[in-house]
Amino acid sequence: LLPVAPAVLTDATSQGARDLWEAMAVTGELRREAQAALIRRLEAGDGSIWPGLFYEKPATLTDHLPKDAVYILYDASRLRSRLEEVEYGWKQFLEAEAQEQGFGWPGPRLCWPGGMARKMWLAGRQVLFEDLVLGHGKHGPDMPEKAVERFSDLFWKPGEDKRPWSALMSGLRDWAVSRRQVVLSFHGERSRTKFLKMIEHEGISLSTQYHPDAGGLFALVSPLRQGMDLSWNRTLILAEDVLRPESGEDSGRAARLRGFTGIASRDEIAPGDLVVHRDYGLARFDGLARMTVDSAGGDYLLLHFDGEDRLYVPVDRLSLIQKFKGPEGLDPALDRLGGNRWKMGREKAKKAIEKIARDLVEMYAYRKVAKGYAYGPLNELYWEFEAGFGFEETPDQEKAIAEVLADMERSEPMDRLVCGDVGFGKTEVALRAAFRAVLDGKQVVMLCPTTVLAEQHFQNFSKRLDDFPVRLGMLSRFVPPKRQKIVTEGMRKGEIDILIGTHRLLSKDVEAPRLGLLILDEEQRFGVKHKEKLKALRKNIDVLTLTATPIPRTLQLSLSGIRGLSVIETPPPERKAVETLLVERDADFLRSVLRRELDRQGQVFWVHNRVRGLEETMAFVKRLVPEARVAMAHGQMPETALEKAMHEFWHGEIDVLVCTAIIESGLDFPRANTLVVDQAQMFGLGQLYQLRGRVGRASLQAYAYFVVPSLDGIPELARKRLRVVQDMDYLGAGFQVAMEDLRLRGAGNILGEVQSGHISRIGLDMFLEMLDEEVRRLRGEPPSERTDPELSIAVAARIPESYVADAKDRLRLYKAMSAAHNETSLAELAAEMRDRYGTLPEELENFVAILSLKQVLARLQVARAEVTATRLSLSWEGRPGVVTPENLVAFVGMREDRARLVPPARLEMRLRGEGFRAGLAAAVAELSLLGRPTPAIMRGQ
Repeated sequence: LLPVAPAVLTDATSQGARDLWEAMAVTGELRREAQAALIRRLEAGDGSIWPGLFYEKPATLTDHLPKDAVYILYDASRLRSRLEEVEYGWKQFLEAEAQEQGFGWPGPRLCWPGGMARKMWLAGRQVLFEDLVLGHGKHGPDMPEKAVERFSDLFWKPGEDKRPWSALMSGLRDWAVSRRQVVLSFHGERSRTKFLKMIEHEGISLSTQYHPDAGGLFALVSPLRQGMDLSWNRTLILAEDVLRPESGEDSGRAARLRGFTGIASRDEIAPGDLVVHRDYGLARFDGLARMTVDSAGGDYLLLHFDGEDRLYVPVDRLSLIQKFKGPEGLDPALDRLGGNRWKMGREKAKKAIEKIARDLVEMYAYRKVAKGYAYGPLNELYWEFEAGFGFEETPDQEKAIAEVLADMERSEPMDRLVCGDVGFGKTEVALRAAFRAVLDGKQVVMLCPTTVLAEQHFQNFSKRLDDFPVRLGMLSRFVPPKRQKIVTEGMRKGEIDILIGTHRLLSKDVEAPRLGLLILDEEQRFGVKHKEKLKALRKNIDVLTLTATPIPRTLQLSLSGIRGLSVIETPPPERKAVETLLVERDADFLRSVLRRELDRQGQVFWVHNRVRGLEETMAFVKRLVPEARVAMAHGQMPETALEKAMHEFWHGEIDVLVCTAIIESGLDFPRANTLVVDQAQMFGLGQLYQLRGRVGRASLQAYAYFVVPSLDGIPELARKRLRVVQDMDYLGAGFQVAMEDLRLRGAGNILGEVQSGHISRIGLDMFLEMLDEEVRRLRGEPPSERTDPELSIAVAARIPESYVADAKDRLRLYKAMSAAHNETSLAELAAEMRDRYGTLPEELENFVAILSLKQVLARLQVARAEVTATRLSLSWEGRPGVVTPENLVAFVGMREDRARLVPPARLEMRLRGEGFRAGLAAAVAELSLLGRPTPAIMRGQ
């Protein structure tokens, strides 16, 4: 092997170069002083001489391959861009060197030999894999092939709904008739057999033997994870991961085919991700590593800390590792193994957490003693109102309504938070509560952060309550002063039952003598002074808070019993998925996007990332569609002007609203069904998801176009965000991942923004976990079980690469198995693996058996365990737990021939049974007795 250099120095090539330079000097193509300089470099063994000056006919890789060679190019647009960068870089370097040394080399010989980038893209046969795929299919004339991410890509056209499973079946039938070669690639024999069984009633025949020269349909087993469409030889390859239905009617079949390893989780870690180790702090995950310890091979997570420190964590201790979640764009410093920084950060966070927990528990104690109004039983008028709801309640919505009504029947004041995206049914929950209050003679106040939101709620309440004897009023700056006076007077006299408005409702002239229910929409958006007034107002009345910002699950658990919490995550059944497309900026295409929406009497949000370029963007939009009514909205406008623009847009007086990311969460614009996000690479992940949620409220198909200048040159972090966005092509897809930024915001809304520094230091999950522990402690509840026994294993126990080749899938499986907290769930995972990958190899069977043992050890609060092929040693290391000394003595007394106690607290026992796993299974059954009373141990029950 020769070192990488532009020129390979041998006697023959060196002499050839000398002859070439002499010929060039004779013709005047090369100056004599330059020739002398080159000869000196040659004699010094310098191989960095540019090929154009070393070889008569310099060649690249493409010159040595057949003309009909197939180029498989991964991330093709970036590869092309990089090749062109290299060409340009060499040219700049050589020109600078020539100028510095005082001789001018001729242009033609400075060029990249043969134009490698140009040659590869002009070749007739290519397979282009893109990690970002353009939504409107504009790959350019010199990029003819593309990867197939979803089978619907083969059928779908903009403006049409994606077709589900039936589309694939229809496509297979069409291809069978056309005699095109179509290959369905499966990860394993099991999944292929299952697919063939699923389609046997469809009348479609697939061959399991591949014939390269024949057309037809083939079902093969291969490691391919991405499909490709090779039009130049009429071959289409569909990988197993894309053979999944994409609509609700086929969700069961999709789940069976896809299997659990295909589902990405927001907690999934990949090499390069930041992670938090519970004991050692912040590190970078560098992937899975195989190590042999005590002659037994196993898999370990390799963590990279500051100062090149490394830690190998056994895969059975995955529970010690959490993916770091902090504000997007934060680049925190790694901790050093054995350093104090992590310990100090945790201590500071702990002090802050103690105060939050005290406040939460005090709130809980106050609610328990405070006396509110207990509402009576529901009557016929309420049931009539409920029947007037024009839609079927979603399960989450139904549950939220039941929880609110139950709260109102109790004597203690209600304080409930209802969390759910816009259009998921929070308003109906508020309506039911408000109607219930009015039936009992109480007044209701609904407070909104903006006039537009207040007007929307007023319209919705008015429409819904039109047939019932309920009097409504509204207060905001859009209400004339004369009307405001009439409304405040009516409220004071008790003539108005429900008053909806902005912070104008907190003015001194607004009195509600029979106030029974306060509804707050997006409370976190009110100012400090308004929140102080609200705190005084909510003392002994029922309070219902609505928010579209999601709340982290762990925080939900901490608030359980302290503040009522209802989460609505189920979308309405009529809600269609927003079609999400990544597009390059192209005036003709964007014009067609705008005109299509305007032709169906719809509206468009055009979002730009900065206020500075907004007027220029608005002018661009006006040039695209001169006939459209275009307006502008951004946060630096006077508040009255901004509200006027939003008000006019809501009333349909504006066709295209050019704005920053000011589109308010909580607002509902049912006619706006197209979103264009300009410079999408500049937005955060949470922003992109929330912006996308501003459209798609009506029954029409909605579209979100994320516009980038070009796929070339997009920063890596932005590419990751856009990849996630591309996956959000059906309701709920990518939700957990994309909402992370919003969850951070949701936690801040409840805990206070002052906690963001602690969250940035130790990560959201660790912060909320510590909060949960502190709340439990203050309430006198037992701590949650967090025992994670440290295992030393002297037998091979792992997932072999020969069984699951993909490292990411192996890590997912390890995580899923580590998260299984009982024997049943572990057995189900093992069955799933057998179903997908085939019979479990011995190493994996061993790993499953050891995890089964670990579940029992965790319940017994064992600190350490050593496992060999024949023996088991358990140590409690002074840890107080469910096992008493009397338990241990009784246990050993029944097994004196093969068990013994070693001071201070270690149990050693010999495994019995045929083979390691049988012995371990018997030990699991025996050890499960240890946590029981001594008499039960003596009886062996």
